[in-house]
Amino acid sequence: MPLAQLLTADALKARLGQPELVILDCRFALDEPAYGQRSYSAGHIPGALFADLERDLSGPIHKGTTGRHPLPEPTRLLARLREWGLNDNSTVVLYDDGSGAFAARAWWLLAWLGKREGVYLLDGGWQAWQQAGFAPTQALPNPEPGGFSGQADASLLLSAAQLLQRLDTPQLTLLDARALPRFRGEVEPLDPVAGHIPGARCAPFTDNLDSTGRFLPASELRQRFAAQLGTRPASGLVAYCGSGVTACHNLFALCLAGYPLAPLYAGSWSEWITDPTRPVATGDEQTRSR
Repeated sequence: MPLAQLLTADALKARLGQPELVILDCRFALDEPAYGQRSYSAGHIPGALFADLERDLSGPIHKGTTGRHPLPEPTRLLARLREWGLNDNSTVVLYDDGSGAFAARAWWLLAWLGKREGVYLLDGGWQAWQQAGFAPTQALPNPEPGGFSGQADASLLLSAAQLLQRLDTPQLTLLDARALPRFRGEVEPLDPVAGHIPGARCAPFTDNLDSTGRFLPASELRQRFAAQLGTRPASGLVAYCGSGVTACHNLFALCLAGYPLAPLYAGSWSEWITDPTRPVATGDEQTRSR
């Protein structure tokens, strides 16, 4: 079974009420942290539980050492997933109301803990549900606790120190999921230093989607990432972004395209710049400038 799977709104509607179905509403706004909970309370897909990026899908920030969205501690995340009713054989559907980046973060966390079958992103997200004419609800589900037996997989992660050691290796393809102006250092709305990690290639996560907000066909995604790889092996792929969230969208799209799940530099740019000795590049340059 493919690791990355999409589900249409029609297919999700047909599955509502199935006993092993877990739906997580991952809506969030970086500039308004209360937005997701407020939106969920106003209306959500029947049976969905709310998964907050900062409270549930991230760990505590330690100023000067971590990025903006550190990974949650695995045992705490496992406990939360079990509270939501997750079992090893559960079918999980994830959605948000944007590009799917917050839902993809939840998908990656589940893969990190070993849940790699039966996990779907709702293609088109909340908008697709609404466009299909399906009714929302304000009813809050009360799931029975689950027994998911996950365990964190360290092979899916790369630390800043490990990445620094690999920067000059010819096999590395480091994909930055942020938009080109942030990559170049022309603007930086979220972090105190602008630019990118030297040697990185700009691969905006939004380019994984078509004009309707749905994922491109696998063949088109394959062409997109093949162009980034060039002659380098897929085993050298590493993904990062601003804080380890939108990079998961690229990782999901890579898996849709048929590539294996690549490692994530979870701390990403916001962690990288906490150490002034780490090199920074600006513009389109791929050499060390700091």
